[in-house]
Amino acid sequence: MGNCFTTPSYTTDVFIDLENAKPETEEERQIFEAVAASLDKAPDILEQLFGYTGCEEHIRKAITTPGPETEKAAWDAILPAVEQLQKFYEFSLELEQCFPKLLVALCKGDNPLHSMTSQSALARQLVEVFDFVLRFDDSKMVNPAIQNDFSYYRRTLNRIKISKKNTSIKIRDELANRMSLFFAYPTPMMRCLSETTVKFLSQNNLSRENVTNGLALMANICQSMVEKRRFTRAQTNMFCLRAMTGCIILVDHVNQFGAFHKKTPINIRGCITVLKNFLDSPTDGLLNALRFTTIHLNDPDTPSSTKQLLA
Repeated sequence: MGNCFTTPSYTTDVFIDLENAKPETEEERQIFEAVAASLDKAPDILEQLFGYTGCEEHIRKAITTPGPETEKAAWDAILPAVEQLQKFYEFSLELEQCFPKLLVALCKGDNPLHSMTSQSALARQLVEVFDFVLRFDDSKMVNPAIQNDFSYYRRTLNRIKISKKNTSIKIRDELANRMSLFFAYPTPMMRCLSETTVKFLSQNNLSRENVTNGLALMANICQSMVEKRRFTRAQTNMFCLRAMTGCIILVDHVNQFGAFHKKTPINIRGCITVLKNFLDSPTDGLLNALRFTTIHLNDPDTPSSTKQLLA
């Protein structure tokens, strides 16, 4: 298959009111409410993740001074922690269900600009998804307690099975295996979006090109709104920058040519530059996400100037 992209022309003068957008039609409202049923839980998920301290001390004592007392203390500490991790995993399953609804609504036609601007409440929800995903993954990557706790849980679970102890365990083998795969990935929520999108595109009539163009458009709109200071609040600008970064990463994963090639529909140089020039909040995590969670950055087709910007 040949490259379907022509020389890119970036949309630069579009404004989507991400602070006040509300559904304007009944069709948009129905999709909005269905997605909101899941997204409304995102702040609580992030709060729990940010406050996750883990069971390191209990686990250390159980390993260095094994015995009924230390092992019971570790198990009693690990159970509620793992139940919290289960909530994180289960929320990813909700994203699997709601994210395709947004893709269909915003990318199904040949005019993604009209879809985005006429359904600004759904465009805001798309931004909310990426904002959550980037914040979740960034926090998860710097918290080794999550994987350490779950590894200890699985080892202990295996010992319990071998000894045939009669204990009430909510998270057994099949679910534990799925959760282990989820948390083993450095950026589990972005991986969830990527795999969900690829699977959805393979099973439905939504065009991969339309999804690429829709996500590229959103990245360009967010880049332009931040560059032109269309919002005064740093929080809203970071909201845009996370969505911009998420769109780039997802395009890079679902499109065979990636997001960095010479004819990419994304204003990659502008996106990287606006991240580097933004001083109101740290953006190192977003730049690192582009460096380390994309797959086509170092392809031969990626211009050397783009590689140098992220060097």
